[in-house]
Amino acid sequence: MAEIKPIRALRYTAKAGELSTCVCPPYDIVSDKEYRSLCDGNPYNLIRLELPMGGEERYEEAGKLFRTWLEEGILARDETEGIYLYRETFTLEGKTYSFRGLVCRVGLVPFSERVVLPHEETLSKAKTDRFNLMCATGCNFSSVYSLYRDEEGTVRTLLAGCEDLPVLGEFTDGEGVTHTLQKIEDPVLIARLAEAFKDKQLFIADGHHRYETGLNFKKHLEQNGNPEDSEADSILMTLVDLEDDGLVVLPTHRLIRDLPVEKEAFLEKASPYFTAREYPDVAKAKEVLEEHKDRHAFGLYTGGEGFTLLIGNDRADALTVEGRSAAYADLDVTVLHTLLLEGVLGIDFENMAKQINLRYTRNEEEAVLSVRRGESTAAFLLNATTVEEIRAVAEAGDKMPQKSTYFYPKLKTGLVMNPLRR
Repeated sequence: MAEIKPIRALRYTAKAGELSTCVCPPYDIVSDKEYRSLCDGNPYNLIRLELPMGGEERYEEAGKLFRTWLEEGILARDETEGIYLYRETFTLEGKTYSFRGLVCRVGLVPFSERVVLPHEETLSKAKTDRFNLMCATGCNFSSVYSLYRDEEGTVRTLLAGCEDLPVLGEFTDGEGVTHTLQKIEDPVLIARLAEAFKDKQLFIADGHHRYETGLNFKKHLEQNGNPEDSEADSILMTLVDLEDDGLVVLPTHRLIRDLPVEKEAFLEKASPYFTAREYPDVAKAKEVLEEHKDRHAFGLYTGGEGFTLLIGNDRADALTVEGRSAAYADLDVTVLHTLLLEGVLGIDFENMAKQINLRYTRNEEEAVLSVRRGESTAAFLLNATTVEEIRAVAEAGDKMPQKSTYFYPKLKTGLVMNPLRR
């Protein structure tokens, strides 16, 4: 079902400087401070194109800057097309992980065809921003991160031996993650890989806004006279085996802002669905939550040294949500949002979407400090959503609440780029 294609990629040349100083994290997690640091580190850092600053003219300016870098040879297309191998190797909590992705073009199809499946809601503002940038530059600077199932091991077998391919670029970033890029040019192997993906569904892990923008851009060109040299019928993707041992999903914790949380009253209202247990050391919250990952369990922190563990009972397990799948209703984030944030605190869907009283962080220590500093009135600490839960929700044709997943580490933007014209 999925159509994968080789790409004659656009990449940085030696004129741009060290590759590690040219690439950037996904645009939507770059803070103002990091933005300045990336630009100061190298004036050719891709963040200047991927996240242009300024008013309405910023998209046009990004387009001009992009064309200037092409003219100056800062960016150049490879002579030959291929499918790229992208590996990330990293250490987390004392354990070393490594996962490999295939970077290629993937044919754009509507979600209704169930070839590419989303798992998360999107925001119209972000899609408008990405659409304006795509119109101005005609390029995919960053790839959509997607997962696939390789139950028969066909893709793994085809990729056996590719470890020995020449390395096009390799560096270790500030977080200690090593990024390695190689390229498959053998047309026979590329054709076999394309054949292997014809019976596969792809599950978007990260990049829902980019994929929907690709669909919108394709439709826009079709309605306005699609250029003959257009390749906007496909989008840049990095495809990772869902069974890859290196896949890591981190939890995203919830912070309550500008809303009083009186602990005893909260626990009383939550008691029909949750049992509360007190623990003396909030630094042990992650360990305690891990021990209870077979239940809907959350750590409630309102200050001090300890925290409260909330363990869902049978009523919490039996939660149903009108119009949503059983897989959706069984997610920790769904139970938290429905029974506690909305049911007890009154933070409804619109409030959550606008982040009026709700903020997010993937850092447990940051969540605790936010409460201690008085920035937040409470923090809810969670276990991570599993890859299988993501797959189940997507296969059910449903979408998770926002900020349900955080795949770590993020893919770097700028290693491989996809011009939308030949």
